[in-house]
Amino acid sequence: MSVVIIGGHDRMVSHYKRICKNYKCKAKVFTQMSADLDKQIGNPDLLVLFTNTVSHKMIKCALDEVDKEKTEIVRCHSSSGNALTEILSQVCAGA
Repeated sequence: MSVVIIGGHDRMVSHYKRICKNYKCKAKVFTQMSADLDKQIGNPDLLVLFTNTVSHKMIKCALDEVDKEKTEIVRCHSSSGNALTEILSQVCAGA
């Protein structure tokens, strides 16, 4: 399963990736808006939006790029490791 995480804290990137690896997921994490973000997102199975730590522009860019038919989108106000663990446990259990 591929996961794209938009938002969160810079210092948590390796922690987010480690949590995803524990659930056997490949993760891309974007904490900052890059110039070619729209080309880097791809077609993930799951898009996690940490809404507290991300700009509206970055959320719009991510939502415009994913295929809403094939990608499950989860919005979470908290950007903690526990929040990501909870999201992955629910999504991976349902898959």
